[in-house]
Amino acid sequence: MFEILKKKTLNANTKLMVIHAPNVARKAEPGQFIILRVTEDGERIPLTIAEYDRAAGTITIIFQEVGATTMALGCLEEGDSLHDFVGPLGRASELEGLKKVAVVGGGLGCAIAYPQAKKLHEMGCEVDLIAGFRSKDIIILEDEMKAACTNLHIVTDDGSNGRKALVTQVLKELIDAGNQYDAVIAIGPMIMMKFVSETTRPYGIKTIVSMNTIMVDGTGMCGGCRLTVGGETKFACVDGPDFDGHLVDFDGSMRRGAMYKAQEKAAVEHHQCNLMKQEVK
Repeated sequence: MFEILKKKTLNANTKLMVIHAPNVARKAEPGQFIILRVTEDGERIPLTIAEYDRAAGTITIIFQEVGATTMALGCLEEGDSLHDFVGPLGRASELEGLKKVAVVGGGLGCAIAYPQAKKLHEMGCEVDLIAGFRSKDIIILEDEMKAACTNLHIVTDDGSNGRKALVTQVLKELIDAGNQYDAVIAIGPMIMMKFVSETTRPYGIKTIVSMNTIMVDGTGMCGGCRLTVGGETKFACVDGPDFDGHLVDFDGSMRRGAMYKAQEKAAVEHHQCNLMKQEVK
């Protein structure tokens, strides 16, 4: 069993957990993920590794309570244990040789952008970290991101944190100001990664995107994370989750991602109903 050593609420529906998993922590790298089950008969879900501590033998995960399983996970407390916690899975991000990078995170994607920026920063790379959120109330990891980069730019859709802008606006401004990036790494909503890739395309800047959001099974067997990259079929969980953003068919992936909305909604409603029944008792 994998004990929850720490639990922290980051905003209204986003939580952070530190899990005791020494075998996973021993080999974890930025970009990789784990598969967990809350209970023996529970659903298997993939979550990207937000941070790892080899000495302490811990893995940090950050998740939003949006589905039945993440809601059940969010109900656990420090001292509770997860039934399964398998990893590290997926291909680690290829960061060697990069000297100047822009890392772009959107919303919860900042939890994945953060370890990328941190690793690059520790390697001596100059890192401009651009983080976008809907509003000030849902900003996460601000202090951690500030410590993991050279320059931090936080923007919000509504301007409640100072500047109202899209991450693509900030990125274009930085490029036009003369910053010569070896690569841009974008992690967040599919539509954000698409437009980051379109922003960098005219400049010919290598752009890496993380397709972790479409993963389901985590082993390549279910086909749920199938996507088209440069005209070829790839699987996010075994071939990625990092891919060349200029080659990804984002429109096809977004259509696939919307296929099971009705089933996801029904699962959440059923979970909430069960919680209400327990409260009544």
